[in-house]
Amino acid sequence: MTERLARWSSEHAWRVVVIWVVAVVLSVGVIAVSLGDVLTTDSEVTNDPESERAYAILEEREPPSEDFVNEIVVVHSDTSTVDDPAFREKVEQVAAAIEATGAAPVVRTFYETRSRDLVSRDRDATIIAVGMGPDAEDTIPEVSDAVEAADGGGFDVTITGEFSADDDLNRLSEDDLREGELQFGLPAALIVLLIVFGAVVASLIPLLLAVVSIIVALALAALIGQAFDLSLFIVNMLTGMGLALGIDYSLFIVSRYREERVGGRQEPAAIVASGAPASRAVLFSGMTFVLAMLGMLLVPDTILRSLALGAILVGAVSVVAALTLLPALLGLLGDRVNALRIPFLGRSAEGGTAREGGFWSAVARGVMRRPVVALVLSVGLLLAAAAPVLDLNIGFAGIRTFPDHLPSKQGFNALQEEFGVGTTDSVQVVVDGDVGSSSVAAAVDRLAQQMRREPALRQPSVDEFPERRLAVVEALVVGDSRDERAIEAVERLRDDVVPRAFAGVDADVLVTGETAEIVDYFAMVEYWLPIVFAFVLGLSFVLLTIAFRSLLVPLKAILLNLLSVGAAYGLIVLVFQKGVGNELFGFQQVDTVEAWLPLFLFSVLFGLSMDYHVFLLSRIRERYNRTRDNDGAVLHAVSTTARLITGAALIIVAVFAGFARGDLVMFQQMGFGVAVALLLDATIVRTVLVPASMKLLSDWNWYLPRWLEWLPDFHVEGASVGEPLVPPRTPSLRTGS
Repeated sequence: MTERLARWSSEHAWRVVVIWVVAVVLSVGVIAVSLGDVLTTDSEVTNDPESERAYAILEEREPPSEDFVNEIVVVHSDTSTVDDPAFREKVEQVAAAIEATGAAPVVRTFYETRSRDLVSRDRDATIIAVGMGPDAEDTIPEVSDAVEAADGGGFDVTITGEFSADDDLNRLSEDDLREGELQFGLPAALIVLLIVFGAVVASLIPLLLAVVSIIVALALAALIGQAFDLSLFIVNMLTGMGLALGIDYSLFIVSRYREERVGGRQEPAAIVASGAPASRAVLFSGMTFVLAMLGMLLVPDTILRSLALGAILVGAVSVVAALTLLPALLGLLGDRVNALRIPFLGRSAEGGTAREGGFWSAVARGVMRRPVVALVLSVGLLLAAAAPVLDLNIGFAGIRTFPDHLPSKQGFNALQEEFGVGTTDSVQVVVDGDVGSSSVAAAVDRLAQQMRREPALRQPSVDEFPERRLAVVEALVVGDSRDERAIEAVERLRDDVVPRAFAGVDADVLVTGETAEIVDYFAMVEYWLPIVFAFVLGLSFVLLTIAFRSLLVPLKAILLNLLSVGAAYGLIVLVFQKGVGNELFGFQQVDTVEAWLPLFLFSVLFGLSMDYHVFLLSRIRERYNRTRDNDGAVLHAVSTTARLITGAALIIVAVFAGFARGDLVMFQQMGFGVAVALLLDATIVRTVLVPASMKLLSDWNWYLPRWLEWLPDFHVEGASVGEPLVPPRTPSLRTGS
């Protein structure tokens, strides 16, 4: 199929190009009209956890309140107190400026309410309590601008809260995307391509296909978003993976085309010939990547599902573009693909994977001379790198990890310093029962007293609505609601305090709030992690077994990929949690690794590393089918593909290093994890573990039991046009040969 598709696309090149141009133009229109409306910063866990059930009860039965607060403005002075007329005048000016925006129905000051909770102990700071309206996500910039304009004149005026933090997060995400991926990742990828291809035109083609794939995939995401809300981070994911996959797939096919031309094939025949091994390897690589991402779609989390959707869309479009648009471009360009050669690099790079690299050949020969030693040392090194994962502590990087220049972080610091709390988030205990009865009322009172003795909570209050069979005990969280201290407090409430307070009482008691949502998220990740692992590994094993008609090849591929993923986990813990070398990379040392990261990294790394594994194994199998020499096939494939695989890995490393250069800790952890895992994968795994293990297994690499011989034979390795493809000899269990 890939050969026929390559032939048709090259013979109808202009038609194919026009179709893709129309698709891009239409996609740009869809993105401009629809994409912004379907993206959200909200996250939702859809497995009906305790926190969500409590929210549902509150939404159904809690009376509307005109006293809601979701933003806090702190006014502080080093020279005066709230009792001074100048202080009062400043506060009233700030409040009036916020009211003038029309974005905040609730604006309360100490001078109106005389509430002691709105004044710090030393009386040099006060809170303006702000309740944002229904369009808060759109109008919060106006309120933030009003607060920023009021800052100065002997007063520090800062804001923090739910919507100001989200707004800062959005802006920071956009900055990381622009500066990291586009200003760093894209230029770095181009440099690597110039080195690998040695020609400007050949280097620009993969970038062109990556950009086309990203645009079309973004449009598809915008269309799907009409039915489902999508996380804002789908843009970062889709762009990063689009650059990585689009470039990689083009790299494999263009390199094979150039190899066929050096081998003497005419241009049309070279395009068709590259459609057999390289395009087929790309197709199966893309299928494996999509299967890995499907694992994340199983998880009941809207952010992870959005990330998975973005990766699947851009992966599928990248494969289609590589199988159709790329042959069309090669058909139009022909040998002009080698135009604008780079001095000293151009001629030597034109052969693609036709020539064995001297350095890589020497490494492979050394490994295969002492395969046991190489295998033991390499596995030992990767296991040592993975060891710190035993201390993995998952959590969420809250506002405390934001850069200090962000307004919401400045407001958080001021609120924590002056009032002992850092966010507007609270813990809510929802009591569903006969609140008017003496037993339930007494239990509610016991619960409130216990919460007043909890050092991680502040200002507990009780609201009872007997006619609605509802009571709510609410308390602010000291510090950041995502801190370990707050999480432990909620866990104590659920596991100890609430059960003791309501022992023998007929009432349904649920704990909710931002911190409770995090606790529920931890439980969800713990439940789904082994399921995703089993799903991805199982489907990948089946696909690779069919692709290479072997049981040991897919088993070995899975084990080797797990080693590189485990090493990535361990190095993330070492650098971010333990702080070993974090300053060298410019990373923050934090207490936790993002809770979603283990699931995400496993799926992404498994999918990406399989790109290289399928490409390398297809070259080994192709050579083995012709020579029946296992050692020679492994040596030739590793030596000829090492330059290409290393270049492909460096491109993805560059793209994800752009994430790691950002200010968001979660992006830093993600970018570092992907980059270090792929470096290990393209070096230790591909150049040491693969040749060593395949040397030791010899012909057993291609063992397939007779009871599985009914499996279809897709010949992923392809065959050069005009050359017969002879099936490999299958070892016998009885004779071992």
